[in-house]
Amino acid sequence: MNEKIRELLAKLGNLPTPVETLADDADLYTAGLSSFASVQLMLGIEDAFDVEFPDHLLNRKSFQSIAAIENTVQQILAARKVA
Repeated sequence: MNEKIRELLAKLGNLPTPVETLADDADLYTAGLSSFASVQLMLGIEDAFDVEFPDHLLNRKSFQSIAAIENTVQQILAARKVA
């Protein structure tokens, strides 16, 4: 999952910093992720992992870092298994 998120971030994040140089917990907004790019990234993640972000997870914290994105996607997938 981490590799796919990094791939999507490199493709859709429009970061001035190479994604491969970012630690999993690096702040993506500090690295240059814009609000527009975060929406594009969200759409790409939804498509790649066949998930839909619920409203309560559509926030800056969910996209703060690669680790945060991975954790958020895992939460969505876990909730889907329970439902």
